[in-house]
Amino acid sequence: MLTDVSLIALGYLAGSVASAIIVCRILGLPDPRSAGSRNPGATNVLRLHGRKAAALALAGDVGKGLVPVMLASLIGAGPWITALTGVAAFVGHLYPIFFGFRGGRGVATLVGVLLGTYWPAGLAFVTTWLVIAAAFRYSSLASMTAAALTPLYTWALGGRIEFVICFSIMAAALLWRHRPNIHNLLAGRESKIGAEGK
Repeated sequence: MLTDVSLIALGYLAGSVASAIIVCRILGLPDPRSAGSRNPGATNVLRLHGRKAAALALAGDVGKGLVPVMLASLIGAGPWITALTGVAAFVGHLYPIFFGFRGGRGVATLVGVLLGTYWPAGLAFVTTWLVIAAAFRYSSLASMTAAALTPLYTWALGGRIEFVICFSIMAAALLWRHRPNIHNLLAGRESKIGAEGK
């Protein structure tokens, strides 16, 4: 029981490490919360500071979702604890305790959680994101579509019900966090991929 609680707590703390903010500080760049969408995520870092900083932020966000669930799996945690550790990492990214609970929208961290928990769902997410992004050139639309379909993919690919439930929770939270993007898409104000970054 103590191990299970510790894994979930570790997941949240790992998720609370805001990669975008740390990368920008190390590189001597302005805080991504101060401009653009004011979102501390890789997309806003790309918009503000270019590809190198964005790639580092993206890798960090994926890693903090991937590593906790892989650790849970390696030490023999059950499917519920593994999945809940992933949820905790995801929530940590959205509401990081180290950065005033002002986090990102969770896309890259969700990818890391999916790849570490049930890799076919992660692969399906990434594939869907690439297809939608190539067709419509909106990162937010690609992210929301991929997230919304992930629970269905998991069920169709034979994933455990624990994973379906936890992935559904994270998908709903991701959609909720994308409310500003939904408004911008409907109003025709959302930035397209390629129109951002240096």
